[in-house]
Amino acid sequence: MRIENAGQLEQYRRECQARLDKQTRRLLVCCGPGCLANGSQAVSDAFKKVLRNRKIKGFKVEALKETGCHGFCEQGPLVVIEPEGIFYTRVKPAHAEKILEETIAKNKVIDKLLFRDHNNGQPITCYRDIPFYSRQQRIALRNIGQINQCDIDEYIATGGYSGMAKALTQMTPKQVIDEVTASGLRGRGGGGFPAGRKWKTAASAEDTPHYVICNGDEGDPGAFMDRAIMEGDPHSVIEGMIIAAYAVGAHEGYIYVREEYPLAVVNLQKAIEQATEYGLLGENIIGTDFTLELNISRGGGAFVCGESSALMRSVAGEVGEPRAKYVRSVLKGLYDKPTVLNNVESYACVPAIIDKGGKWFASIGTKKSTGTKAFSLVGKVRNTGLIEVPMGTTLREIIYDIGGGIQNDRPFKAVQTGGPSGGCLPEAKLDLPVDFDTLTEAGSMMGSGGMIVLDDQTCVVDLAKYFLAFLVDESCGKCVPCREGLHQLYGMAVAVSEGRATEETLEKMERLSEVVAVGSLCGLGKSGPNPFLSTVKYFRDEYLAHINDKKCPAGVCRELIRFEVIEDKCDGCMACVAACASNAITGQKKEPHVIDQELCNKCGACRTVCRRDAILVL
Repeated sequence: MRIENAGQLEQYRRECQARLDKQTRRLLVCCGPGCLANGSQAVSDAFKKVLRNRKIKGFKVEALKETGCHGFCEQGPLVVIEPEGIFYTRVKPAHAEKILEETIAKNKVIDKLLFRDHNNGQPITCYRDIPFYSRQQRIALRNIGQINQCDIDEYIATGGYSGMAKALTQMTPKQVIDEVTASGLRGRGGGGFPAGRKWKTAASAEDTPHYVICNGDEGDPGAFMDRAIMEGDPHSVIEGMIIAAYAVGAHEGYIYVREEYPLAVVNLQKAIEQATEYGLLGENIIGTDFTLELNISRGGGAFVCGESSALMRSVAGEVGEPRAKYVRSVLKGLYDKPTVLNNVESYACVPAIIDKGGKWFASIGTKKSTGTKAFSLVGKVRNTGLIEVPMGTTLREIIYDIGGGIQNDRPFKAVQTGGPSGGCLPEAKLDLPVDFDTLTEAGSMMGSGGMIVLDDQTCVVDLAKYFLAFLVDESCGKCVPCREGLHQLYGMAVAVSEGRATEETLEKMERLSEVVAVGSLCGLGKSGPNPFLSTVKYFRDEYLAHINDKKCPAGVCRELIRFEVIEDKCDGCMACVAACASNAITGQKKEPHVIDQELCNKCGACRTVCRRDAILVL
């Protein structure tokens, strides 16, 4: 079927919606990466097997849907029954038959599968009543977990491609750019550059052809927002790119997908084929004279390819190295032609902005950081997963209200935002609103949206060392300040963690950080010292403890610690004995154990598994 005009698209939308309305009950199985890793595909297959063998009153097999990430990864595999919103957690294939026979056929809720409130242990039936979901506002993630991730009809039924139709048939390119400008949308990939300004500059460039590129090279450790969108709602990215291409006069575009995201490639390719078949992509889109060809470009596996100019070189088949910043990609980007590059989340917001208006989007969030922002909330927080909140939401609200607080009720220490080039913010900064400018002023950054929560058992020196090691490995090596400077910073961080440094070492690291930040060619090097600078700014006493006292307060740095068993607390459960890979722990059951310091490799496994907090770190 090919849709030839906006009226036909609207008619087909009504038909798709009517088909969905006939499905009075829908069973949504999360097939996002977290749930898939925990066996959700087997859960979905178990539902299909039961439905093949028997009929369930009031339920058709088409109402079983494999969706993208529901967000609450900590509780997966997840199953939701709509329209009631019944929310089942940690579902196994063996539960499929009972869910169909009890909940679907008889409207009986299975209590043991419900989520339980962390504070009082009470079960919560509907996901809308769980703070993790109720405190979110979803724009970029609006469809994920609600529709079949590879079904264009369901995307159309929920309003998909209406923004594109409005732009192509009712608006001029300038009006589209004006609407995006009015929305205040800033790049969600980390740079925070105003999208409207970028589009306007590219549209006015005289050189041709123009290109649009989607940056799906999400390389920050712990970040998976773009992955969830590409896998769970690929049509939203395609629609956003069509609108952008129309606005800037581009007829060819590329979606650059991280090498480690094979499912995103599969789902995006399916979406491109479906949209082309329907006449929503390709030549003469919905009967207009506008044409756009989209291609998928696989990432080169390098973190630096997330930088715009390095990414464009990679798309062109060259080595992914950045160019000097005075070369503006909106004028000389891919193949030295005017190019608009935005990330996945930015494009996913565009259809909603055109459909509902720039003022609507600008009314959400803060004056300078409008709209919402998606985050991957991970680390030592109870409710890990994918969230989206209005800009300006405080760190405390995200970590404690949505995230449920710190695991095992341990003390909060810091939150790391912005990926390896971001920074750590201490407890005193928990009431900071999360937006582009506030985080930067505090010594961190928004980045693409990774948010790692740390408790008191995390060593900030070790954390800085980890991220510096990552950046050293990922540096392209093109410029000396980044290539050599980060390497030297990492070496000094290792010296601190091993108790071999002096206070002069810290001063040298701070001076070197300034040189690296000023002299590096691209954002990787310029922000590379941030993990050290932010931690030494807020946790200098911890660095000095490593240097002067030769101790790691968090009990992490192996050269500065030793583990001992507290006899009065040890009940001889044997958990630490089983966890010790070096056979350094001995003892009889129900009797206090002993750690052989000669054999102990200080991995900390015993401390992790001990339920009585009987392992002392000295």
